[in-house]
Amino acid sequence: MSNHGGDCCKSGPGYATPLLAMSGLRENIIYVAAIYTGTGQDKPDYLATVDVDPSSSTYSSVIHRLSMPFLGDELHHSGWNSCSSCHSDPSCERRYLILPSLLSGRIYVVDTKTNPKEPSLHRVVEPAEVLEKTGLAYPHQPHCLASGDLLVSCLGDKDGNAGGSGFLLLDSEFNVKRRWEKEGSSPLFGYDFWYQPRHETMISTSWGAPAAFTKGFDLKDVSDGLYGKHLHVYSWPEGELKQILDLGDNGLLPLEIRFLHDPTKATGFTGCALSSTIVRFFKNEDETWSHEVAISVKPLKVENWILPEMPGLITDFLISLDDRFLYFSNWLHGDIRQYNIEDPKNPVLTGQLHVGGLVQKGSHAFALGEEDETLQFDVPMIKDQRLRGGPQMFQLSLDGNRLYVTNSLFSVWDKQFYPELVEKGSHMLQIDVDTDKGGLSINPNFFVDFGSEPDGPSLAHEMRYPGGDCTSDIWV
Repeated sequence: MSNHGGDCCKSGPGYATPLLAMSGLRENIIYVAAIYTGTGQDKPDYLATVDVDPSSSTYSSVIHRLSMPFLGDELHHSGWNSCSSCHSDPSCERRYLILPSLLSGRIYVVDTKTNPKEPSLHRVVEPAEVLEKTGLAYPHQPHCLASGDLLVSCLGDKDGNAGGSGFLLLDSEFNVKRRWEKEGSSPLFGYDFWYQPRHETMISTSWGAPAAFTKGFDLKDVSDGLYGKHLHVYSWPEGELKQILDLGDNGLLPLEIRFLHDPTKATGFTGCALSSTIVRFFKNEDETWSHEVAISVKPLKVENWILPEMPGLITDFLISLDDRFLYFSNWLHGDIRQYNIEDPKNPVLTGQLHVGGLVQKGSHAFALGEEDETLQFDVPMIKDQRLRGGPQMFQLSLDGNRLYVTNSLFSVWDKQFYPELVEKGSHMLQIDVDTDKGGLSINPNFFVDFGSEPDGPSLAHEMRYPGGDCTSDIWV
């Protein structure tokens, strides 16, 4: 029997296959990174436990808050100490949620087993130790390895230079081991990564230099070469940089990356934020890798905005565990899209829903139609609340029927593009998904308002289930 929530049984954590995971237990709670850093409030970031059980009296609310012991962290992404990559090892258990702090460099280890609804702080990996042993700073994305070790992407050196980016290897007790990549194989920029062991490959993406993106977004920094447009192809598990794919102007700021969940498949996608494209990568017969634009979102012609055209800004995407559907967010346009990717070369749009954005009705900016007529998008109110910001981070239920959505990207960017989000706080939505014919509809009974938190409005970012999900677990 698989481990659904943390306790080891006859096997290790997670599920033997992605398809078996789809029949796992329904989610009852979800952990959400909530941020005060950058909002002007002198409070620590925290991990919120949100009740997502419709039969519960506290459904659609924050039921616990684990505050971090320091200020100025900027919690961002998260991952598990152990996941389905360790399913064949009964000695492993999914117990600790790993929370790197993008700005302070601290890596928090949170115990979710003792009391899943009220997780507790287990350990802090200090940035000074990471710097001393590896030279790495700005930790971002953790992934568990089948070996029991942890791999964390880091976005720069202590001064915020992208040239210092690389990958931090922690052991199963969260001690710093070393850099993972071989000497001379550091990436041009850091951000996300995914590995596919049967193809002996790991591929990482490129956001930008921390010295640039921590100040807010400046288009000049892109032309000055402070942001990335590359995928880095590594040998797995050796860590030798084999190939760099230059995505060009159609692949500016590739952020999230996902292989298909089927571990036999040698293809996947990355979401390129500034170009607003989904790029597919794939292995050639000669073992090299190539790429092509699979989906492209046209910019909107706009009035009353900082530029005459507004990109969609694809900031997050994920793939259902059966590799049938891909979902992505256009943070600026404000819509969520669902594509059928059963033929990965030819994605088909099957659902679209506006849940915010800079051109929703009542906003300052207007989109221009084909004959330059002004228009704005209809966005529903949920529980009498106007939706703020734009859709950003996703999490999908194991069965693929429910998509959870938060709306904070990064505090300084939130302040720049959606100042209302910083003033009034984030919210969390749940979207019902039609997995037969395709389609998206908002659940009117689910609305978690991070604007009404006890310590003031906070920003909500990445979400994790205690039993793993389609963006944390990798199959080997």
